[in-house]
Amino acid sequence: MRIGIAGIAIESSTFSPHRAGLDDFDVRRGEDLLARYDFLGKAWAEGVEWVPLLHARSLPGGAVVAEVYDALSAEIVERIGTAGQLDGLFFDIHGAMSVVGREDAEADLATRVRAALGPDVMISTSMDLHGNVSRELGSAVDLITCYRMAPHEDAMESRERTARNLVERLQSGLGRPKKAWIQVPVLLPGEKTSTRIEPAASIYQRVGEIADEPGVLDAAVWVGYAWADEPRCQAAVVVMGDDEALITERAIELAKAYWDARADFEFVAPTGTLHECVAAGLKSTARPFLISDSGDNPTAGGAGDVSWTLRELLTVDELTSGQATAIHASIADPDAVAACVAAGVGNPISVAAGGKVDSGPAGPVEVTGTVFSLSEDPVGGTVAVIQVGGLHAIITSRRKPYHHLADFTLLGLDPATTDLVIVKIGYLEPELYTLAADWLLALTPGGVDQDLLRLGHHAVTRPLYPFDPEMPDPDLKPELL
Repeated sequence: MRIGIAGIAIESSTFSPHRAGLDDFDVRRGEDLLARYDFLGKAWAEGVEWVPLLHARSLPGGAVVAEVYDALSAEIVERIGTAGQLDGLFFDIHGAMSVVGREDAEADLATRVRAALGPDVMISTSMDLHGNVSRELGSAVDLITCYRMAPHEDAMESRERTARNLVERLQSGLGRPKKAWIQVPVLLPGEKTSTRIEPAASIYQRVGEIADEPGVLDAAVWVGYAWADEPRCQAAVVVMGDDEALITERAIELAKAYWDARADFEFVAPTGTLHECVAAGLKSTARPFLISDSGDNPTAGGAGDVSWTLRELLTVDELTSGQATAIHASIADPDAVAACVAAGVGNPISVAAGGKVDSGPAGPVEVTGTVFSLSEDPVGGTVAVIQVGGLHAIITSRRKPYHHLADFTLLGLDPATTDLVIVKIGYLEPELYTLAADWLLALTPGGVDQDLLRLGHHAVTRPLYPFDPEMPDPDLKPELL
C-alpha cells in the first residue's frame, strides 16, 4: 500500500496587509517531510509505504502571494505525477488559507490534487478547527476531520487519526465513507470558542462520543476562521461513516448544538481596553499578570508589527519610571533590530519601531532607551530587547510568537518575576497559561481584531451570526457529499 503526503498549511487574515511569500513557509520534502509525523512508525502504519511529496507550513499571516501558491501547488501536482501509483493521500492542511485574488484556496488545492490523483485514489484530510469547509472542499476529498481542542494540544493526535482512518479504510476494503456536511451560519473568533470553557467544552466532548459510535468513522466541528472575508467563512459539521441515517442524525445534533449555543460563547478571559487591563494589572498583587495583546496576534494572522500597544505602554509612568516591570512581546522590525545591533548591548538607542507592514493606528513608534540584549532565535532571527525604565520591548527580525518560557529566557528576561507580561496572543498557550497568576485579554487593534463587527466584512455569506443577531433559525439539513 502506497500513501502520499502533501499539503499547504497557513491561516490568512484578509484584514492584514501582510503578504505571505515563499520565505514565510517551511517547505519539506523527502525524509524531512516524513520526520514531521512521528506516528508513521507505529504498528498500525506498518506495511504502508509513505511517499513524501511536499508539505509547506507557515506561521499565520496575511494572504499568500498568488505566484507562491501556484508554485507550491504545481509542485505537489508534479510530484503526484512522478510518484507512481498511489492508493491514498494524507492531505495535511489548515483550512484558512487565503490567496491574493482567489477564493476558497483549499478547495482549489484539493481540486488540483484530485485531478492529478484521479477519481479512485482516496484522500484523507486533516484540518485545524479554525478552518473552513466549503461544499467544494468537502466534495473533493473522501475523509475529512479536524482538531478537537483549542488551544490545539491534540494537533498531532488529530493528524494521526486522519492517517490511521485512511489506512484502515484501505486495508478493510470498505472504501469511501459517506459524509454528512452542514454549514452553520455562525462566525466567532477562536478566543470565544476555546474548548477549555463552555459551551465549546461540552460540544467537543460530544464530538468525541459520536466518533466512537458504531457506524460512525469520525465526527468534526469547525468554528471557521473569523478574520477572512470569504463566502466560505462560517462554522461547519461533518460526520462520516457507513450508516447514512446515523451520521445524518448526528450531524444535525452537532449543528443544532452549535447554533443553539451561539450567544453563549464568551471570551476565554475577562476583557477590557489596553489601559483598563494595564491599570488592573498594576493594581493587582498577582504576579506575573499576563495581558493578551489580541489584535495583532501573529498566530491568528496578524502582521506582528502593529506598534499601537507599545506606544501606549510608553505613556504609562509606572513602567517607564521603573516603579513596575513589564515585558512586551513583540514587534517584528528588522531595521530596528539592525539599529540595536549597531548600537550594541548596554548602549543608548533611539529608533522608530514597527508600523511598517501594518501601520495600524500608530505607525512607527519612537523608542528611546537602552539595548538590554541581543540574541539569535531560530524563528525570530536576530532579536533585540530595548529597556525603557521597567519596560522591556522585544523587537524581532522576523515574525515570531512568544508561547514558551524559553522564548523569554533566551533574551535574558524572566517572565516569572516580571509584574506585567504583555504578549501578542489570544488565548494563552499551555506554558503561558500555567505561568499566569492572573490574566486579561486586551481588545487591541490589528488585522485580527476581536471586535469582528468593526473589521468591515462584506463578502461573507449573509445572514450570519453575529453580524445578523436577529436572523431566523437556519435550515440545518445535511448534504451527503
